[in-house]
Amino acid sequence: MRRLALLLVIAVIALSPLPALASDAVPTEKDSVAAARAVRLSEKLRCLVCQNQTIADSNAELAQDLRRQINEQIAAGRTDDQIVEYMVARYGDFVLYQPPVKPTTWLLWAGPALLLLAGVFGLVRILRARRAQADAPPLTADERERAARLLAGDTGKDRP
Repeated sequence: MRRLALLLVIAVIALSPLPALASDAVPTEKDSVAAARAVRLSEKLRCLVCQNQTIADSNAELAQDLRRQINEQIAAGRTDDQIVEYMVARYGDFVLYQPPVKPTTWLLWAGPALLLLAGVFGLVRILRARRAQADAPPLTADERERAARLLAGDTGKDRP
């Protein structure tokens, strides 16, 4: 009996820290619709630290803060548009993962197409120049003889 009581006391002492650890657990999202909205909004916004990731994909502290702000604003009853407008007002258009098309971003949107057109234009010019060189008339017999002499090292100064 004493052994059983001793084992029971040891087990209680050994397991007593477990409830304290359980209080550190992160609560799960109770509203699946709000969680889905938060994920959708997080995928629309750029991480300002990583710059090539959405805040949904980033583990940076700022991304975590932005996700927390989104959750708070969803809980406050704001619409998706209001939340995005708040983020843009606070961080600028750069926070949007897909920036809007407006006069200040036209070059950003048209840039890849303009570079492609410039590349095609340059390629066409180079190919036309090569074709023009290939269409040059063949050498005459005198020109061939002179080229052979030049290659042999004879400059032809002795000849009139």
